[in-house]
Amino acid sequence: MIDRVEKVGSMSCKIIAEIGINHNGSIDIAKKLINVAVDAGADYAKFQKRTIEKVYTAEYLLQPRESPWGKTQRDQKEGLELSMEQYVELKDYCEKKGIDMMVSCWDTDSQIAISKLKLKANKIASPMIACKNLLNKVAQEMKYTYISTGMSCEAMIEDAVNIFREKGCPFELMHCVSTYPLKPENANLKRMATLKRKFMCDVGYSGHEVGLTISLIAVSLGATSLERHITLDRSMYGSDQSASIEAHGLKKLVRDIKLLKGCLGDGSIDSLPEEIEMAKKLRAHIVSIK
Repeated sequence: MIDRVEKVGSMSCKIIAEIGINHNGSIDIAKKLINVAVDAGADYAKFQKRTIEKVYTAEYLLQPRESPWGKTQRDQKEGLELSMEQYVELKDYCEKKGIDMMVSCWDTDSQIAISKLKLKANKIASPMIACKNLLNKVAQEMKYTYISTGMSCEAMIEDAVNIFREKGCPFELMHCVSTYPLKPENANLKRMATLKRKFMCDVGYSGHEVGLTISLIAVSLGATSLERHITLDRSMYGSDQSASIEAHGLKKLVRDIKLLKGCLGDGSIDSLPEEIEMAKKLRAHIVSIK
């Protein structure tokens, strides 16, 4: 297996391969996506879980929506959900493959169920940073938590940070812009430094852009975690597919992040040893210049 990114030098960046709902309700596809994450060298294979009746209103679920599973919103939402038995199977599969599993829950019932899997870390999805009941439930578990900040104002982020600090639960924020796909001019990567300065914590980046460039810039600016949606094929059914990267893209992203450590260096002003001999050659004529 490829070495994890955080093992390269002193620059630490956890790579979260966000499978989300791109498995389209198929555990076979979910396992293939876990394989993609493992082959690339990601640290986490991440999923999403919802209790349909808790997250959506009855009226919404009755609305029409064409999907591979039927003609209503309920058909589509239920078609995308995995059972707890399947999550247990996926956790076992992740352990077998040597990668940690993570799940972002969209309601407290889902969080309670997922907590029984005893996963290493938690994730707060951007929409759920506004749900204080969920924030309190997650913070009570005292597991390291990644908190995405898409669609959030400063006061909302501060409320979440206060909850985790009051509980003594370790966390980091993740800069996120919740548009799919993200336009480069809206990335606002300088917000990472603002979040770090304001809240005095590590800050990662959760990206929904097309391509790899913005993610690489985020890591070069010091992102301590990087989350990207992954897919087997961007043309597959699903609202997240277009903002996802395929297997070759994830592998290239992890490879390039590893190269960043060497590119950034340690900031030393002194010349490299390799430059000394070159200096002798290129400056030999200077002694004759008057």
